[in-house]
Amino acid sequence: MIAFNALRRLMRPPARGNELGESEACELFSAMLDGGIGEPELGALLAALALRPLAAAELAGFSRAAQSRINRLPAPARTGATVRRPVVVPSYGGARHHPNLMPLLALALARFGVPTLVHGPLEGHGSVASASVLRELGILPSSSLRQLQTSLAESGIAYAPTALLLPSLAQLLSLRGRLGFENCAHWVARLVDPFGGEGLMLVPADDPLQRERFVEAIAALGHEALLFDGMEGEAYPDPRQRPAIEHFSDGARRLLFAAEPAALPAKSPRLPRLPEEPQARGTARWIALALEGKEALPSPLANLLACCLYAAGYADDFNQSKAIVAVRARVAAEA
Repeated sequence: MIAFNALRRLMRPPARGNELGESEACELFSAMLDGGIGEPELGALLAALALRPLAAAELAGFSRAAQSRINRLPAPARTGATVRRPVVVPSYGGARHHPNLMPLLALALARFGVPTLVHGPLEGHGSVASASVLRELGILPSSSLRQLQTSLAESGIAYAPTALLLPSLAQLLSLRGRLGFENCAHWVARLVDPFGGEGLMLVPADDPLQRERFVEAIAALGHEALLFDGMEGEAYPDPRQRPAIEHFSDGARRLLFAAEPAALPAKSPRLPRLPEEPQARGTARWIALALEGKEALPSPLANLLACCLYAAGYADDFNQSKAIVAVRARVAAEA
C-alpha cells in the first residue's frame, strides 16, 4: 500500500504537490531497503523519482532510513589528546574522461594520520572505479567488518564495498544496470556515515541543483560534512579549478574556500602534469609519485586536503591547516 500511495503522489503534476514529506520518504525508503516492495512497483517508483531531482525533505528522509540500517563502525581510537574525526569518502562516480585522483586525497589524509574510509562499488560500470586505482596502490577492498576496522587501525585507510556496509543499498545501486539510469540511491549513498555521526563526510555534488539539495539535507540531518562540486561524481575537485568548499559543523555552515572564477588552461604553468589517460594503472603510478613529492599536487586538491585536516581536527586553526599542507605537500605554484 505504501508503494501505491507514494507512486500516486509522485506522479502528480508538481503544481499539485508531488513531493513526499521527510517522514513519508523515510517510511518509503525503509520499505525499499527492507524488501517490502515488489520488483514492478520498485521499478516504477525509482523511475518516478528519477523524473525530477529529489526534494530536500525526500533526500533527508531517505538518508535517515539508510543511516538507521547501516552496519555501524566504532570510530578509530583517538591519538593522545587529539580528536580526529574519521573522514568518510563516497566513491560512486568513477573516471571516464579524467584520471580519478580521489585515491590521492584519501591516501594523503591517511599519511597525515587521519583515519579515512572510502566506500563504494567494486566495479566501475564502464568507468575506472576508485577500487581499481586503490588496488593498484596496494589497498584492497575489505571483505569483513573486522578486516575493515583492522585496516583503519593499522594503515589508516580502508575501502568498504557498499554491500559490506548496507547490502540492501548496494542492491538498489546495482539496479542501474537493469534500469539504464541512476536512481535515488546514488544520492543517498553520498550521505551515509558508518561512524554514526562521528565521521566527517565528503559530499561531492554533480550540479548546482544537487548541491542545493545536499545543503538542505545536511543541515536537516546535522551532519559534519564538507560540500563541494566533485569531478565526474567523485569526491575530489577539478584539478584546473577550485570549487567553493563549505564546512557544516554543529548546525553552522561556513565557506572555507570560494570558487575560483575560471578554469586553468590545459597548458598553464600553474597546472601540474597529470596522468594523460584515466586507466587505473597509469593513474595509480602518478599518485604514487605525487605521494613521494615527485609530482606536484594540484592546488584545488591541496585546498580540499587542508579543509579535511581542519574539519577532522588535525589542526585547530584553518590557516594552520593550510600552512601544514603548503609545507608538507608539493603543491602546484600559485599565480
